[in-house]
Amino acid sequence: MDVVNNSNKSVEGVQQTLYTCQGTCSKAIEVTARDGVVENVIFYGGCNGNTKGISQLVRGMKVEDVIAKLKGTTCGARPTSCPDQLTRALEQLRIDN
Repeated sequence: MDVVNNSNKSVEGVQQTLYTCQGTCSKAIEVTARDGVVENVIFYGGCNGNTKGISQLVRGMKVEDVIAKLKGTTCGARPTSCPDQLTRALEQLRIDN
């Protein structure tokens, strides 16, 4: 998947974003939230089992709680990770909507 720009939209309490990842194996993250609660997360690329697990774990959580728990998580020597990139997508969602 080629992702050029981050895109966001909000309709009747539903927020969506397609976030371009930086510094991880995942190329992009698609997030849907409703009234501040994560409804769905899809990672494009990355470690399939790990990203599916993260998606399932955060479903139903408040956006703020996911950010608080996962922000700053690293992957090996990398300064970021797929969970950390998810928090950045959620922060972008929060700012733009």
